[in-house]
Amino acid sequence: MSIDRQKNIAMLKQVTKDRQQHTLLHALGMEILHIGEDKISARMPVDERTVQFYGMLHGGASLALAETLASMGAFIFIDADTQMCVGQEINGNHIRSATSGSVIGEAKPVHLGRTSQVWQIEIKNEENKLVCLSRMTIAVVPKR
Repeated sequence: MSIDRQKNIAMLKQVTKDRQQHTLLHALGMEILHIGEDKISARMPVDERTVQFYGMLHGGASLALAETLASMGAFIFIDADTQMCVGQEINGNHIRSATSGSVIGEAKPVHLGRTSQVWQIEIKNEENKLVCLSRMTIAVVPKR
């Protein structure tokens, strides 16, 4: 099995550019900021697409950002010809609310195993204060 991480990073960058309008990234206004082996990050607005009825960032929107980043990051570390990565578990601790502006999510690998990966995702507000701390487990499975 050969993993070409640079090829996977290039593929992710191209896919997010070419097909973004057909994804959750577009629906929630996410903007990818960085894709690399060390981390992956994105900005998401706190607006009518991402808030709940009290006007605060919806916890589900935070977890959608977290899962998007962890899933994209996991792709970097698989053999894209023979494997795929699928979410197995995600959790989130909502630390503080956000009511305007945007939030930045940053995902970093914690464990990169042969059949599973664990990622930690921090979502911060514009003042760099923690809004949500999430962890996601991803299964690495054979491509169908």
